[in-house]
Amino acid sequence: MRKAILAIIVCLLPEVCWAENVGSEKQHEVTVSMVDALKITGALIDSGNIKDADEILKQLPEANNVALNIEQNFLRGRVAAANKDYETAIKIYRKILDKYPDLARVRFELAICYMNTKQWRQADYQLRRAMAGKDLPDDIKNVMNYMRYVIRQNKNWNVYLNLGMAPDNNINTSVGGEECVDTIFGPLCRQLPEPEKAVGFNFVLGGDYEFRLSEQWRWKSDANIYANIYNKHDFDDLLLFVSSGPRYVWENGDIWFAATASRRWYGWNPYNWSAGGRLNINYDFTRKTSGQLSLLVSDNTYDDFGLILDGQTYDATSRFIHSFDSSKYVMLRLGVAREVTKDRVYSNWRPSLGIGFGIDLPAQFNVYFDVSAYLQDYDDMRWVVKDGKFEQIAESSLTQRYAVSISNSKLEVWNFVPTFTFSYMRRDSNIWQREFDKWGIEFSMMQRF
Repeated sequence: MRKAILAIIVCLLPEVCWAENVGSEKQHEVTVSMVDALKITGALIDSGNIKDADEILKQLPEANNVALNIEQNFLRGRVAAANKDYETAIKIYRKILDKYPDLARVRFELAICYMNTKQWRQADYQLRRAMAGKDLPDDIKNVMNYMRYVIRQNKNWNVYLNLGMAPDNNINTSVGGEECVDTIFGPLCRQLPEPEKAVGFNFVLGGDYEFRLSEQWRWKSDANIYANIYNKHDFDDLLLFVSSGPRYVWENGDIWFAATASRRWYGWNPYNWSAGGRLNINYDFTRKTSGQLSLLVSDNTYDDFGLILDGQTYDATSRFIHSFDSSKYVMLRLGVAREVTKDRVYSNWRPSLGIGFGIDLPAQFNVYFDVSAYLQDYDDMRWVVKDGKFEQIAESSLTQRYAVSISNSKLEVWNFVPTFTFSYMRRDSNIWQREFDKWGIEFSMMQRF
């Protein structure tokens, strides 16, 4: 069999080389010959005859046709993967996706390589994208559903590190200006704090680990540290968060219930403690649509403001992701939070809404556009200055944020992926002293292990 296949290719190759030299009138012969050779190579790989497939690929010249060149490199990746040279196969597949990020079959094979090297997060990401592709038959998509279940069963730890730098033109969220009250002696005024500019350096270090109890039950624990350090240290922010509890996984999703605890410092001074519980549910509705529901309840104790701020937080958020194809997706976020404090002036409701659109572009660029907004309605009235006199007003505000993020995996440094985020935030309120706007330009490097 091997000799017969090689004889066919030997007959084809002279025709290919001659046709490329004599001009365009023979181009059809080149294409047909290359197509036949690649079909034979693919059939050999499917039948497990990897050695002969490899020899054919080594003898074939580089295809001038774009589609055939993609297929040629794709088959090289399959040969490398069959030989358990997963590192080479991953490089080949990623190089193809550099130029053509919408090729679902390439993402599928790349996911298999990631699974074989136990890179579960990357495998899951590629499978999610591949499942939305239009160039894969349903039987392969059914296989991918099972593969994602295998990933859920085997992925038992994650570690992530984000490093960033961001200038901020209004770190104190101030409106500035002058506040005046009319008196019998004339206006009595004071200058409100002006917006302060600062440069922040932030990092997030976190991870989780799952202890396997059975095929479907796990005990999952996670912890993370968030820090934002400014050149004006009165605004420095540090948060520690931990949670732990049982997790159940099944073919289409998972559910995790955990106890939580957190500690926060603001301006390097103790700020508050929180303890409570969380419930996270992930579910795949279809091959293209998945959802997440997160519920959080916590009891909050403040170091210096306990008499007015101690209380509880109730937070429910949901997220839905729909992939149009293997390179484009949309994300919808809905949420509502309730803050209950000892002083009702600070108790409030906070419904929120967000929508984002992401796209993978050639050369491993990823662009994500995001628009979000939340309302904040307080329970009780407070005394404020408005129109030159004191009034009691229950604050109601609307905060909007617009952002675009650009990242490029090809420019990674030590596996850190650089990302630029440009954002604008605006808050409108019925208490004008609480209004502000701010913009931000953030550079971050993200790594997941």
